[in-house]
Amino acid sequence: MSDPIEPSTSTSDPNPNPSPTTLLHPRREPFEHGLLPIQKLVFTDPVQSLTPIKQKLASSSTHRVDSAALADALQISPDHARLVLDTLASVLHSESDPLVSARADDVDSVGADWRDLILFLYIQSYKRLLPRSHKDSAAVADVWPSTSAFDGYLSALSPLQLVRSNSRRFMPSQADEEAHQLSYLQKHLANILSLLSEPVEVEGEESLVLGVRIHCYQKLVFGAESGFMKEGKVLTMEGFEHLGFLIQFGDKGSEGVPLSQAAPFFANSDPDMPAVPVPAAQVHDWLLQNIAASLEHVTEKISAKENGPQSGSDPDVAMADASPSSTKSSSSARSPCYIEGVSKSSYVKQASDLKNSSVKVINCHDSVIYILAPLRYATIYGCSDATIVLGAVGKSVRVEHCERVHVIIAAKRVCIANCPLIAAGVLMLKFQPPFSVSLPSPSPDPACFRFITGILVAPYNTFYSHLEEHMTEVGIKATINRWDEPLALGVVDPHDSLSHPAGVSDAQAETATRIDPDQFTNFLIPNWFEGEATGSTKDNPFPLPDAYLTSQQKNVNALNPN
Repeated sequence: MSDPIEPSTSTSDPNPNPSPTTLLHPRREPFEHGLLPIQKLVFTDPVQSLTPIKQKLASSSTHRVDSAALADALQISPDHARLVLDTLASVLHSESDPLVSARADDVDSVGADWRDLILFLYIQSYKRLLPRSHKDSAAVADVWPSTSAFDGYLSALSPLQLVRSNSRRFMPSQADEEAHQLSYLQKHLANILSLLSEPVEVEGEESLVLGVRIHCYQKLVFGAESGFMKEGKVLTMEGFEHLGFLIQFGDKGSEGVPLSQAAPFFANSDPDMPAVPVPAAQVHDWLLQNIAASLEHVTEKISAKENGPQSGSDPDVAMADASPSSTKSSSSARSPCYIEGVSKSSYVKQASDLKNSSVKVINCHDSVIYILAPLRYATIYGCSDATIVLGAVGKSVRVEHCERVHVIIAAKRVCIANCPLIAAGVLMLKFQPPFSVSLPSPSPDPACFRFITGILVAPYNTFYSHLEEHMTEVGIKATINRWDEPLALGVVDPHDSLSHPAGVSDAQAETATRIDPDQFTNFLIPNWFEGEATGSTKDNPFPLPDAYLTSQQKNVNALNPN
């Protein structure tokens, strides 16, 4: 009798662990853009907390969950439940998932796959990597004003301190962050697989064969006394594919080849026949070996960087200064384009200058930065006294540890978190809010330095000739404009290693303030496309609210009285 559970491996070798030809990588997007500072989503014991939640979510016949069911399962507000679905959609690994392309009004009718939701909720416990400390604390202490009531739980370093500390050398590199994420997955892999796996449900001889195989495999690999997954759970190929939310093989990841095709126990399965489940312990062992191999590779890269010439640059990222022509290209399709250390300058990048669809603007000060391109993700970190103009961002933007920064952007989702001079602390601008954020200059009185500032939001106030083309490319529609519907989540981001909750996790954050229409002005972008084919955009594609339109017309009439 042939083994009914053996599509691609042999029962004589229950531990097929070939050396990976392509390295496993964690997906950056969930860890960088998928963490929500909602206290009820951060579980001290994810398995114990998520097991009953999984049972509720998985009870749907369609395997998909809407915001009402999610709010009930997690005991959170409908607004927060909807935010979870929207954020999940922005970091999903599969572009073919209907949630990714769902219109705002259809998100609840489409819902999210419960397995993606469980993985999304599990990693809410992830704590981001802490930057290396600076050796000369006195050199950075003099740039920060006097202490205040916020010092107990806000960032340990301000952006101005970061620039004094030569932060590129002390902030985690992309390799550091990848190693940190791999270590997190290594530690939590057994729990994650336990939540995705299922009990054996086949009958007759198939059940007997599968049960014997699970028992033999676990005894061979983990020993007779091991309690790991002793209930004999199995993982289906469909469940295994959802691990693509957290991991990928190679630079292109799951967008190029289904994750299951990289696994020896599912590769080359007959597409017309459902693949037979495999023991979860076998999946665990194979993934651990791949993670260990990847960690060794990344660790060698970090060691080579630390022991090599102290040039202040990382071999795995693209560095930039005030001259666009000197920007290096990223060595990997996975790495975002880095724009770092721009100071007292103007800087511009167009779509033709970018090879990747993600951008990180880090440690830029007293500058004007234009990134006029269609993007998927953008991060603005540790910047001060700067104006940053992004083109169109189709997935998510995150602004962190910034002060007195003016951001102009057309994006679907924006999160402002842990900006030291903002009492609001964490703010999520939901759905599709093209907007302008402006942080006013501080009061001359240092004692009031942190209390008089805040987040101001305004309608989108600029354009460039290719804007509408870039919006179409990333799926942004000018008819959806919710810039004035911010959702305040909390004072401290629990995922940020620089934040210190100090008993304020339940404090209510202040929301953003709409800018006074009389203070609203247009922002003029220079014609960077002169000499090239211009686009079709001739004016701001987003209609202004009546009050702002009236104010704008009044200003125009004042400048042109005739």
